[in-house]
Amino acid sequence: MARSAITIDLGAFRHNVRRLRRQLGGTQLWAVVKADAYGHGVRDCAIAAVEEGAAALCVATAGEGLELRGVLPDVRIIVLGPIEDDELASARAAGLELVVAERIPEGVRVHVKLDTGMGRWGLSELAGLPDEIVGVMTHLATADSDLAQARVQLERFLAATADLTGLDRHVANSAAVLTLPESHLDAARPGIALYGLSPFGGDPADHGLRPVLSWTSELAAVRLLAPGQSTGYGRRFIAVVETWIGIVPIGYADGFRRDLTGTTVLVSGEPAQVVGAISMDAFAVKLDRPAGVGETVTLVGPGVPLEAHARVADTITYELASRIDSGPARARRSVVDDAAS
Repeated sequence: MARSAITIDLGAFRHNVRRLRRQLGGTQLWAVVKADAYGHGVRDCAIAAVEEGAAALCVATAGEGLELRGVLPDVRIIVLGPIEDDELASARAAGLELVVAERIPEGVRVHVKLDTGMGRWGLSELAGLPDEIVGVMTHLATADSDLAQARVQLERFLAATADLTGLDRHVANSAAVLTLPESHLDAARPGIALYGLSPFGGDPADHGLRPVLSWTSELAAVRLLAPGQSTGYGRRFIAVVETWIGIVPIGYADGFRRDLTGTTVLVSGEPAQVVGAISMDAFAVKLDRPAGVGETVTLVGPGVPLEAHARVADTITYELASRIDSGPARARRSVVDDAAS
C-alpha cells in the first residue's frame, strides 16, 4: 500500500487556464510549467494547458525544455533561466527559445531580459538587438505585495521598449495577471495561479481559482501517551495529560516540511494538530479520540489549503508544492480529468 496518495485534478487546472485567459482578454497566455509544473506533473499540465489555449510553455532549464519537447514537438517552449554553453546545440536543435541577459547566441530564437528592478539577471539597457530577437521581457519583483513598485518597473520597461516593433513584450506573472491589467501587453507568464494557488497567500477562490493538488495518507499507528511521555525526536511534544496521538507515515523526505509542526491536517475530516518533531518519514498528530489505524489523513485538500501550511512554515505555496515527492517510490499519483469542469 502506498504511504500517501496524490491526486491531480486536471479539470481544476483547465478551469484555471480558462479563468486566466478570460482575465487576459486578447493577451497570450504562456503557461509556466517549470519544476515539474510546480510539483503537479509537467506532462499532464503542459498538455492540458496547450489544449486550453496556452500559446507557449515556459520552463527554467534547458533540460526541462528538452524533456517537454519530447512530449510536445510543435509547441513554443521558452527557457526562462540561463543555460550552459554545452547545452546550446541541443537547445537549438530542439527549437527552444532562450531568455538571455548578456551574450546573445546565434541561430536560436531569443528573448532579451531587461532588469527593471528585480536585481538578478537582465540587461540595464537595450541596444543593438540582432535579428534573432523575438521577445523582450522583465520580471516583476513585487506584483504580489507592492503594486506601486510593480508599476515603477512596468513604466521603466515600457519606456525602454517603446520604439521596438514586431517583438513579443511580456511582463506579467500570476499576481500581475490578476491585479495589474496594464502589464498584460503581448503575452503573460502565469505560474502559481494555474495550479489553483493564490500568489497572495490568501484564498484562491477570491480570484476564481480551484486548487489542483490534493494529498492524503492514513494513520499507521495510534497510541495513548501518559502524562510525561513524548513522541518524536527531541521530546518536543510531552503529554501533560493522557493524550491520543496518531502516527502518519509521511515526513520531510516526502515534502512535508520539518517546520510544519503546529499546522493542522484532517483525520477522517476532523481537524488534528501536528505535534512534535516532523521526521524524515513520519509525523504525529494530536487526536481528540482513540482513532483507528487506517483512518484517512488529508494533508492538502478541501479544508486543508496549502496556503494555511505556508503561513505556519513562514514560506510560500510555490516552495511547498514544488517539494512534494509524487514519485512512485514514495507515493501513489493519480490524475483525474473532467475537461468540462
